[in-house]
Amino acid sequence: MNSPLPGIDFETIFMEAPVGMCVSENRVILAANIALAAMFGYHRVELAGKSFSMLYPTQDEFKRTGDRIIPIMNAKGRYSDERIMLRGSGELFWCHVTGHALNPHEPLGRGIWTFEDVSEKRPVTAELTAREREIAALLVEGKTSKVIARDVNLSPRTVEMHRARLMKKFSAATSSELVHKLVGVHL
Repeated sequence: MNSPLPGIDFETIFMEAPVGMCVSENRVILAANIALAAMFGYHRVELAGKSFSMLYPTQDEFKRTGDRIIPIMNAKGRYSDERIMLRGSGELFWCHVTGHALNPHEPLGRGIWTFEDVSEKRPVTAELTAREREIAALLVEGKTSKVIARDVNLSPRTVEMHRARLMKKFSAATSSELVHKLVGVHL
């Protein structure tokens, strides 16, 4: 049965959902709900027709995230991660992002994405470079330096250098303590 359920207004559900939601195509926002606009500090009309790149701290992070999404979407049909995003005010914050393409053969084609602000549980507490933000997000996912190196096309030694800088910035004595601090769990 492809017809809408009687009495259910799906447009209102989309607009009033308690998490940020959008429909996109080729990483351009086609429609955003109220929660997404509020989370990023924009009006809905300011987001329509705009590239997701405006929600990233740097263009490089936008590009690298897109490069990571494609193979995962091709393999699983959906993508999910936690990353540092950029509000319209310039504030950085941790965000849980999940999405899937409506056509599994077009991973960046038309898709539905949700965004959840997790900054209360995981505040951004240190000045991080774009690469450190990327490495931090992958560490939070539980990936090893070797896996991270492969995923982001760096040597394991370079990833270890970034991890060491993160440990210093977060005053973490061990890798485990670093991950706890990155997720906002203070030991």
